[in-house]
Formats: sequence, C-alpha cells, structure tokens
Amino acid sequence: MNILVCIKRVPDVGSKFTLTADSKAIDTTNLGFTISPHEECAVEEAISIIEKMGGSTTVLTLGSPTAEEQLRDSLARGIDEAILLETDILDWDPIQTANAIIDTVKEVEEKNGKFDLFIFGNESADSGNAQVGIRVAYGLGLPCICGVKDLALADSKITAKRDIPNGMEIYNTTLPAVVTVKEGLNLPRYPSLRGRIKAKKKAVTHSFPSQSPVTMDMIHLKHQDEQKKEVLMLGEGASAAGSAVNIMKQLKLLK
Repeated sequence: MNILVCIKRVPDVGSKFTLTADSKAIDTTNLGFTISPHEECAVEEAISIIEKMGGSTTVLTLGSPTAEEQLRDSLARGIDEAILLETDILDWDPIQTANAIIDTVKEVEEKNGKFDLFIFGNESADSGNAQVGIRVAYGLGLPCICGVKDLALADSKITAKRDIPNGMEIYNTTLPAVVTVKEGLNLPRYPSLRGRIKAKKKAVTHSFPSQSPVTMDMIHLKHQDEQKKEVLMLGEGASAAGSAVNIMKQLKLLK
C-alpha cells in the first residue's frame, strides 16, 4: 500500500483573523500556523492504514519554505516521506494547486511506482474551497469520495461513509482512488519526542512547480458579520412569571 496525503499550511484556526489592506489575503503577521483539523485526520488515517496493512506514506504540500514545518510535524507523527512544492507566490487558486499536485504525482509515480490511495482534507481552514482533492482526482482519472467520516480498506477495495441529514451514505470503489476526509474520522495522535527527533533527520524533497495561467481572479475576502447577542429582560420576581409562561408557550414547551 502506497499512500499520498496532501496538506496545507494555514493560520491557526484559534487565532483572530484580520485582512490585508486590499482585502485579498489574511494578514499573517502575528499568526501561528498549523494544518486544518480535517488534514490532521487525513495524516492519522494514512499512518493507521499503513500500520495495519504495511506499505509507505508520503505527505505533500505546496507553499513557501516555511511550510516545511508542517511537513516535519507529519513526519514526526509517523509519515515516511515528505515533498514540498516550494513557491514564494502566494496566490495559487484551486485549479493551479491541483495542476501542480497532478504534475508532481506523475513524476513521482514514474520513479517510485503508483500511489494506491490519495487522502485530502475535505477543505482547508483558511479558504475552505473544497476543490483541490476533487480536481486532482479528475485530472488523474480516479474515483473520488468526498466528506468521508469512516473509511475501510480490504484487498484492492475501499468502503467509505459520509454523513447526510438523516443518516449516512456508503460508497464502494476500487483502488487507486481519492478520498477527502472530515474531522471526526479518527483521533489524531500527537508527535512524540522521539518522533520529532527522527523527523529532523529525515530529508524533505523540494520541487519547484511552475504556476499555470490564472483561471480565477480573487475579488476580495470579507469577514462574516458578528453574531449579536441580545438579552430580553422579562422583569423581576413574581411579575416576570406571566411573560416567562408566554415565552415557553411560544417555544411550544407548554401547551
């Protein structure tokens, strides 16, 4: 089994986000960086599968040289190899990103053999486009299952489940295949001290992809409106009882 996991360096989701002056990017001056919770589960799933079935795992990201930090974090968790598609250009849209990954996959497979499974996070924590995994699958001519919350492999087949409003959808397909997974698929492990020491010694393969022509133009980013919290005072003491009863009737808590 040969698995490729694709991740993205993103601002820490617990940070307060501010936009640049042109509103086309997130101001990262005072932010910490990590990978998305979905992608943490993708890394964990790849490691768990190889622990059970044997084989090798590779983690890949496209970004600046600083993105090597996230690759080494994945290596410390148990991933075997890492590839950095290094670029100083920040404005890569989903189509350009997918094309760069596709080109790299073809090059790696020519040298080292085919990947059996490609795992992506369902969407990144910063842009949330939810496109790259699907576009890579289309470009490689592979089946793709999105929004996966449960994954099982047997022989050359996979069974994947995803949530729907009133239950769960179940899909079967054959390998090779692409899946995009969601947070909750598993419980990601923390890198051990020994793992971090070993990760520092591992080589990270650097590649320098060429950016394809722009296919989408960013207009601007916009903060969501803050949710306002309103409190209605019904009164004090016994005088508020009637209003409280009326509210509970409106909410159908009382008949």
